Amino acid sequence: MTKNYQELIKERIFIGGANDAKEMMENEKADIVFDLRAEAPDEETDYNRIHSPIVDDADQQDESIKKSIDHVVNAYNEGKNVYFHCQGGSNRTGTVAIGTLLALGKASTIEEAEEMAKTARPKINVKPEMKESLKRLFPNASLI
Repeated sequence: MTKNYQELIKERIFIGGANDAKEMMENEKADIVFDLRAEAPDEETDYNRIHSPIVDDADQQDESIKKSIDHVVNAYNEGKNVYFHCQGGSNRTGTVAIGTLLALGKASTIEEAEEMAKTARPKINVKPEMKESLKRLFPNASLI
């Protein structure tokens, strides 16, 4: 069976798009789902969904990215299985995936984390402005 979502960290952190959440919950039973869409619908879900929007507004972007990464890392550290997604699962999802890998020490540079994230989910495509935010949030992870 082909899954439309992927494992970022084996059996613990899953990533994908908004439309994959239901399938992922049926298969993996994640404890918590973070919806990274700025324009997320206020829909009723039968799973634990937290809206953790990443905004495109440059002034607030770093903060919203950091908050989303912290949410994922904290849930992971509490032993929870986590799923996070944006609409299509490429830009915002990729940004938080990179930050999560760095925050958990699974990668030491943004480039390495991005490669790991893309290996898990090939359609990840992080926009340059999101990458700039990551460089500010993880100054030690940037290659000169």
